[in-house]
Amino acid sequence: MGHLERPAAVEVHHPVPITTYPPAAPLVPVRPNPASAVQSIVLPDGRVVTGYALTPEPAPAPVDARPAVSRTAVNIALGGIGFSAVCGGLVLLTSFIAALTAFITQLITLAAVIFGGWIAVQVFGTTGRHSSGTTVNIRKAVIKRSHFHG
Repeated sequence: MGHLERPAAVEVHHPVPITTYPPAAPLVPVRPNPASAVQSIVLPDGRVVTGYALTPEPAPAPVDARPAVSRTAVNIALGGIGFSAVCGGLVLLTSFIAALTAFITQLITLAAVIFGGWIAVQVFGTTGRHSSGTTVNIRKAVIKRSHFHG
């Protein structure tokens, strides 16, 4: 048999317990130097954490408050509502004008029938009756040389 390899030495790591410190004063931030951007904070266990201060982002510029719906869309919608209301009124007006035209046409037809009947009675109604009017007697006339002799 051949040569057996020996396993490498095994290292065992034991966790190091964290030493507990007596509670310190409450968290007190240390004021940084105004000239530097480094800030330090004292933790409750007494340790000091130092780092760069986070600079807040500038607030965005105020934007004009815009309505959820544009004014143009509102104007178009109101125009459509107004147009539909006007169209309804125009339909009623057109119906009224058509009815008025039919009524006037019937009145004219009635007047023509009545007036035509009256004329027919005047023309054809004198036959067989003696009418009181002017009687003209026509005599035999002699015409000589373009002159009328009666």
